[in-house]
Amino acid sequence: MNSKSMLTLEYDKIKNNLRQFVTTPMGERQVTKMEPQTQRADVANLLAQTKDGADILRLKGEIPIPKLLEIKQYLKRLDIGATLNGKELAAIGRVLRATNEVRLFFMKLDDEELKLASLYEVAARLQVLPEVNKRLLSAIEADGYVTDEASTLLASLRRAISTTENQLRAKLNTLIHGNSAKYLSDTVITIRNDRYVIPVKQEYRTRFGGVVHDQSASGQTLFIEPREIVELNNRLKQQQLSEKDEIARILQELSELVAPYTPELEDNAGILGVFDFVNAKAKYASTLNATEPLLSAENDVYLRHVWHPLLLQKQAVKNDIMLGRDYKAIVVTGPNTGGKTITLKTLGLVQLMGQSGLFIPAFEESRIGIFTEIFADIGDEQSIEQSLSTFSAHMTNIVSILDRIDEHSLVLFDELGAGTDPQEGAALAIAILDYVGAQSSYVVATTHYPELKAYGYERPQTINASMEFDSETLRPTYRLLIGIPGRSNALEISQRLGLQPQIIAQARQLTAGQNQDLNDMIQDLVEKRHQAEEETVGLHHELTKAQQLHQELEAKYETFLQQKNTQLEQARQQANEIVAQATRKSDELIAELRQLRLHASSSVKENQLIDAKTRMNQLRQPTNLKQNRVLRHAKAQQQLRPNDDVLVKSYGQRGVLIRKATEHEWDVQIGILKMRVNDTDLEKIKVAPEKNKKIRTTLSSGSQAHVSTSLDLRGKRYEEALVEVDRYLDAAILAGYPSVTIIHGKGTGALRKGITDYLAQSSSVKSFNFTPPSAGGNGATVVYFK
Repeated sequence: MNSKSMLTLEYDKIKNNLRQFVTTPMGERQVTKMEPQTQRADVANLLAQTKDGADILRLKGEIPIPKLLEIKQYLKRLDIGATLNGKELAAIGRVLRATNEVRLFFMKLDDEELKLASLYEVAARLQVLPEVNKRLLSAIEADGYVTDEASTLLASLRRAISTTENQLRAKLNTLIHGNSAKYLSDTVITIRNDRYVIPVKQEYRTRFGGVVHDQSASGQTLFIEPREIVELNNRLKQQQLSEKDEIARILQELSELVAPYTPELEDNAGILGVFDFVNAKAKYASTLNATEPLLSAENDVYLRHVWHPLLLQKQAVKNDIMLGRDYKAIVVTGPNTGGKTITLKTLGLVQLMGQSGLFIPAFEESRIGIFTEIFADIGDEQSIEQSLSTFSAHMTNIVSILDRIDEHSLVLFDELGAGTDPQEGAALAIAILDYVGAQSSYVVATTHYPELKAYGYERPQTINASMEFDSETLRPTYRLLIGIPGRSNALEISQRLGLQPQIIAQARQLTAGQNQDLNDMIQDLVEKRHQAEEETVGLHHELTKAQQLHQELEAKYETFLQQKNTQLEQARQQANEIVAQATRKSDELIAELRQLRLHASSSVKENQLIDAKTRMNQLRQPTNLKQNRVLRHAKAQQQLRPNDDVLVKSYGQRGVLIRKATEHEWDVQIGILKMRVNDTDLEKIKVAPEKNKKIRTTLSSGSQAHVSTSLDLRGKRYEEALVEVDRYLDAAILAGYPSVTIIHGKGTGALRKGITDYLAQSSSVKSFNFTPPSAGGNGATVVYFK
């Protein structure tokens, strides 16, 4: 696709609008390289991705793509054996975590059976790398800070550093708050050259000994490292150097861990960029109220109520544009400022958007074609540098276009033949359109030459069009009228301006005739064609709904048949079991009767026969009581409910049902006793109401003070914070919490260290650890109680 036409049609503004919706550099790169595709399969795939993104945006919000950094340059450094710093490794870790999150997101969508045409295949190409992800997550925080979990040595060194710093502060606190405070300019502890110092007045510089590291601008204050803390400062410096060396070793180890997977990481970043791009296309379509275009198999264009995408939908005039089925050339005539140019740009830009995989600003069921080239000669092409006139500049561009067109080209000419003698310009315009038609190209041309009106009637596959003009307001409406050539509207304008009626009437008689009849006939045919297109769209909607309903009915009928067969099979199995059980018991009874008959010495007693008959009758299955209203009513009256009066048969005592405890057991209040009784031991009775009822009084009280599950110590002083922690843990234990969270922030790490030391010595604390990086990392500690 030629860049000159895309610039003329303002395709770059569409890309700039789309770029506002991406969140990653990879997604922005996708927008930058976006261009119209010329293969049907490529366009269909891009539109399918946009459709998937729009469905996800509507149903689930959007694909979860966080803000990421470009990691391509980091991966290149790893390929040459370089060691990355903490922030660079953190950026790679974020890409891995985003990869995992997006993969899980699409797995969940698949489990929910959300139908997507394309994105499941894209998501399947993501490679999670769980071991690398886990190691980076535990060792590097989001800001590149290397955590204590990165190595046991690092954790040990940081504990030692914290201990040394506490010792330094303790000694310096003794100096600045003791008798020596009068020798200081201020009672503060500060740092110079990475060593702890105190501000001493100039006249007392020898009072503390040690080393002078700095002085104030006035020279009245010296920042001195007292002699008694020199050793501690040296120890702290050595520990900090050891910490730095250990961090360097960890970063090298992590870099070596990541290095073998640079191809996978680069692929993951690219795929995340694709998903970011899909999100952006879906959001842009939603903002624009755009719809999915259909791809025409016959390569014809039908844009329903289309408007220019760079105009506000409420303000833009919507037009129907048809090209390719009955005619491949449209000649738009009429005066200037009527909207001819914006109509050309709308057609060209919307076609570019559709071939780029974007939804288009038109109503549903709109169709686009697939063009290998879209040429546009629009606007003032005058070139001062080349000393070319407007006509020459246009003609130079047209010559270049005519050399490259074929049957798969769409050509847009604005004011074809303008800028020269009207007679020659009209003839040249007709010849150019004939040449374009001979190449079987699609063409839309605007012109103000009246000679081209007849061209639209005479040439095959060519139709006239014009922009509507309101004769009442004497203003253009910017509506495209296909099939109707432009006219000057001179009679209407003259009549509105007050020209005598008889003159207007005579002029109408002179202009009436075959041309007006032909105009009316063409307008009627175009309206019928448009009506047929709209009916086709409506029928397509109804057909789609009917097909969906038919598929749903077929699926539900199949499910019904399966359930019916399953239930019949289960009923047969249950019936066979009942028959087998009844047969077995009857055989046992018959055998028993035979044994009684064989014993001549003993006579069969009447009660034995009755018992045998009773057991035989019990083999009969109970009939369904639903059809017997009397029995059903009697059974309903015997159903047990809370507050019913009952007789506990085994005890011979009356009671009141409290609640149903299990399927066959009830809690019963008998006097002052509460018992759990099987429903077979209960009989529902009616009890006459007593005159004097006993009043039961139940008293319940109790309250529990609310204790929060978290304690925020940020901004607190060290000693004050430890006191609050001690009180808070006691209250949390009394409240019965299994765990709480203490928020202390990161800062210098002194408060964090003091709290972890306190927790390590507490006998009521089972364990504690920092929160995950997403919840604050080492800025908060979770405490678990015994």
